[in-house]
Amino acid sequence: MYRRFVDEYDSDSGVRKYTSGTAGYGIGYLLTHDYARLYLEVVDSYLKTSPPKPLRVLEFGCGGGMNIIHLIPLLERYGFPVGRAFGTDFLPRMVGTAKQQAKASLPSRLAGILTFYTARNENLGQDLAQAIGSPVESLSGSFDLIIGVNTFRYCYRLKKDLDCARDIHRLLRPGGICVVIDMNTRFPAFRSRLNGSDQRVPVATYVPTLEEYAAPFKTAGFEVLREENFCWIPHSAGRALTTFCRTMSPFLNLVARSRAMRSLVIARRSNRGIE
Repeated sequence: MYRRFVDEYDSDSGVRKYTSGTAGYGIGYLLTHDYARLYLEVVDSYLKTSPPKPLRVLEFGCGGGMNIIHLIPLLERYGFPVGRAFGTDFLPRMVGTAKQQAKASLPSRLAGILTFYTARNENLGQDLAQAIGSPVESLSGSFDLIIGVNTFRYCYRLKKDLDCARDIHRLLRPGGICVVIDMNTRFPAFRSRLNGSDQRVPVATYVPTLEEYAAPFKTAGFEVLREENFCWIPHSAGRALTTFCRTMSPFLNLVARSRAMRSLVIARRSNRGIE
């Protein structure tokens, strides 16, 4: 199964799919609208301090770095300074692309606080510590915000979802927040093509339910603050489809929110849980 993931993402088409400028109009819109509003709400509601304290941010499974490259200037612009930021991905090629994108897209000061490393989601703490050259204990409790977009389902397919949630718990400070956004198995297109409840569908294409996304975080000792479905805009959508989906979103949320395209879990580390 791991070989399948490598073959899917370590290709020219895979890199283009997770790189700004070639990923699609839809993801660009989401990063500056829906996802941006969500991140600002999370930081303002759960991490805001007075005076503002610089945040330490980590995105796991960052691909070509699109999300965190948008996130850092967004937070800075709204008065939430970032002290250090990290992106991790299991493919060195994606990490190299993310480094290039950050250097080309960000002002030098912001590019200087963002570093990308090769690390697997299912062994996040150990791999990140090894890449940095620090003891894994030195990273415990060191992050304020950890984000994963379209990546946690791979941990579930590998049966490593609890390992990843435990590592995130260790990496976050008490009160730190994890945001997971991923595919919703109840979205009709995903369900017909990918739902693993059909025994004919291989586990390598399984999309977890919302409850399955949230369960490992609860087991690892997190307080799950939000567990819901949202977003009707495909990452790969062009301008016309994005406009149509954006226009229809209020109606769709009213009549069929549980079948929206994305699953969202927002979890806060407490002092309880598995260490």
